Amino acid sequence: MCRVSSSRYLNIFSVTEEQLRALVAEGLSSGGSWCDLFFEDTVSSELVLRDGEVSSGGSHEDFGCGVRVLAGDKTGYAYAETTDYAALLRAARAAAAIADGMRVSGASGLQAPSGARPGPGLSATKVVEDGKAAGVVTGAEPLSQRPRVARVPGGLQPPVEDTSSCGYYTFKIDWRDTTAAQGVPVLRKLDSAIRAKDSRVIKVIAVLSHQTSEIMMYNSLGELTCDTRPLAALAATVIFSQNGQVENKTVSRSFRCGAEMLTDALIEELADMAVDGLDARFEARRPKGGVMPVVMASGASGILLHEAMGHAFEADFNRKGQSIFAGKIGKRVARPGINILDDATIPGNRGSLIYDDEGVPGQKTYMVRDGILESYLHDRISAGYFGVSPTGNGRRESFRYNPIPRMRCTYMESGIDGSLQDIIGSVKKGIFVKEFSNGQVKIGEGDFTFYVKAGWTIENGRLDMPVKDINIIGNGPRALADITAVAGDLKIDDGTWTCGKEQSAPVSCGIPSVLVGSLTVGGE
Repeated sequence: MCRVSSSRYLNIFSVTEEQLRALVAEGLSSGGSWCDLFFEDTVSSELVLRDGEVSSGGSHEDFGCGVRVLAGDKTGYAYAETTDYAALLRAARAAAAIADGMRVSGASGLQAPSGARPGPGLSATKVVEDGKAAGVVTGAEPLSQRPRVARVPGGLQPPVEDTSSCGYYTFKIDWRDTTAAQGVPVLRKLDSAIRAKDSRVIKVIAVLSHQTSEIMMYNSLGELTCDTRPLAALAATVIFSQNGQVENKTVSRSFRCGAEMLTDALIEELADMAVDGLDARFEARRPKGGVMPVVMASGASGILLHEAMGHAFEADFNRKGQSIFAGKIGKRVARPGINILDDATIPGNRGSLIYDDEGVPGQKTYMVRDGILESYLHDRISAGYFGVSPTGNGRRESFRYNPIPRMRCTYMESGIDGSLQDIIGSVKKGIFVKEFSNGQVKIGEGDFTFYVKAGWTIENGRLDMPVKDINIIGNGPRALADITAVAGDLKIDDGTWTCGKEQSAPVSCGIPSVLVGSLTVGGE
């Protein structure tokens, strides 16, 4: 694992290593067993075009530091939207007091209003028990006059050791050195490319969003880790009309890279995706429902893997006995040959991380290997509970949140059961799902329901009728055990997947074409 020079990041956040050590010592002063600091400076922008004209846009900078203290089963968490040392010291003391079970001055046991957040220059503290906030108190802090680090024109000021040598994400053109005016021609070109593909287009909403985060973490082990994380997305929502019938489709691509991603090839790819399968959408009907085999296409079908199985492998659910997979490490959960992973090391992937949000190196974790449940997805807390090493899955939405176990890029490895055509050919009567939409999952029971965006009926080994307005209903563990064929065509989907488990986090997913022997199809 490569490391970067810390001096640049210490300068960004206007702190010294001596101050970091003092803050951690203050966090541990009430008997806590662990303290960590999470510094963040994120610059984000979004530009939206409707039918070729700018409709909205803006930029935002989020800056601050979170302090976490662990003591037994309690977590004290405080944050400040400043890195003024006095404010950070007060946050560390508050987090220590909370973790120790002491009352924080001004807290009085009151619950914070839903969605309430401190304004600019405020700090906040909160009690966390079993991952849920039990109380919040806020207090004003002066905004720090932090120095800004000068950047070389046209690019990021390089650290002593460039993180690009890690290979997970690189950027040649820093998004912070681009302007909205540079994004407008890209979005207009995307609009034109989509309209040129099909005359049924009546509206195009094109969106370019990006952010760059400077992250610095320090903990009571004396580990100082730093990272610069780019993340960008280009997307379009397209509305089509034919004989009074309206259909819509959203396509996107998202990567951890710089503005060099904005190529003609990417625009052409998105335009092709926007009109792909359009005739079938207008022809689609609702089929007869029932219990039947379901073939899932490679790529975006991985959302079912993420939702119906991946969350149940997250260690906090298993530590609390809330997951259907609790206590099943070492047990067979799928047929031999099936491997399911969560991976932070795919170059440029939306879910990749050089370090997670606890300073643990990004890594590839096999949850299921050859059909056997091998590992949960751990942050430092769950790893300590189970007596294993953390897997680099401690993630947080921002410095305002404590880290919890979260997925990164979750996928199943390719199998040896031929091609998609071979699998479809083996089904006498069933459903082929090309693309899922949103769904619902009960982690404890493993039951799930997913909406099918695009698919076909299968009759005697051939695709027959396009279908729409149907749900796929099943149980995660049973569906996993009932995967009877896995093709050799793994595809990672590079869409703008965002996981919403308590906090928002960028993720991705993938799957090869698979056959599940029996699921309930909700139709007529």
